Amino acid sequence: MVKIGIPRALLYYQYYPMWQTFFEQLGAEVVVSPPTTQVMLSSGSSRVVADTCLPVKVFLGHVLYLVERCDYIFIPAIRSVQKKVYNCSKFLGLPDMTKAVIPESPPILDTDIDVNKGKRNLYQAIYQLGRHFTWDPFEVRRASLAAWQAHLDYQQLMSRHKLTSPQAIGRLSGTPEAEPRIRSSDPAPVLGTIALVGHPYLLYDEHISHRLIRWLEQANYKVLTPEMLTKDELEAATARLAGRCHWACEEEVVGAGEYYLGSGVDGVIGIMVFGCGPDSLMMDVVRRRAASLGITAFMGLTMEEHTAATGVVTRLEAFLDMIYIRKRRQAGVCA
Repeated sequence: MVKIGIPRALLYYQYYPMWQTFFEQLGAEVVVSPPTTQVMLSSGSSRVVADTCLPVKVFLGHVLYLVERCDYIFIPAIRSVQKKVYNCSKFLGLPDMTKAVIPESPPILDTDIDVNKGKRNLYQAIYQLGRHFTWDPFEVRRASLAAWQAHLDYQQLMSRHKLTSPQAIGRLSGTPEAEPRIRSSDPAPVLGTIALVGHPYLLYDEHISHRLIRWLEQANYKVLTPEMLTKDELEAATARLAGRCHWACEEEVVGAGEYYLGSGVDGVIGIMVFGCGPDSLMMDVVRRRAASLGITAFMGLTMEEHTAATGVVTRLEAFLDMIYIRKRRQAGVCA
């Protein structure tokens, strides 16, 4: 059986159920790299220049882990999934960069996805990918339809049941990750609700985020993320704050930020990585919106390769203390 490697980084958190379904429907075995470790980050960093963004370094570390463990590695070049809305340049050149810096890599399946070129081009890209496993176009079509349905079910699962991406993937695969870390039967009361704004590959990679979600939940705070909102909610919120989308990732930051700032949560935390141009612009829009509303506490966290977990925890503790004091003052005024 052909083994297809999928790095647990970047777009994995958005599209893994769809990719897994497509390849398994065509008879392949999917091999996923484990959660990020410092060894992976160090190995990925050693292959590129220092200015390369942190998520790409992590991605390359995952690819290096898969080199000896699969027959192909799936790295699509996703340029656009919506008309006149474009992806970050790192996604466009990811297959070529991987080939250049990891020459020992097994063959890379580098499908080019760009809806601006029309449906015909998209269908051709899917069939060309499927031809690595079968020459029957009907089999490829059946696999692609099953994959798309898996993607819709995955999105609906997250928005309907308020699950994070790892929890939803876990529930679909039957692993313990599917279970919420805070349950209604827990003896300790929930102290409040914190919304996180940022890309899935930052929020859910516990090495990059320093276990941010887990830490907040252990502090008895309910955590909300962009994936818990529907597509319509994100689009409407983005339109209110910034107008038409220009970046494929804009809804994850601008849309989610606008929605949660007006939803009554106790605080919003924006997560970004150092040196990311689009993120710095989008997060500044959210920060300005939070300041203009003056209702919900907002904090921005910028992660980079040398960020220490103790520094992140210190800022989180100060942020939660601020929220606690604010709620006490409001309760005193209302009393």
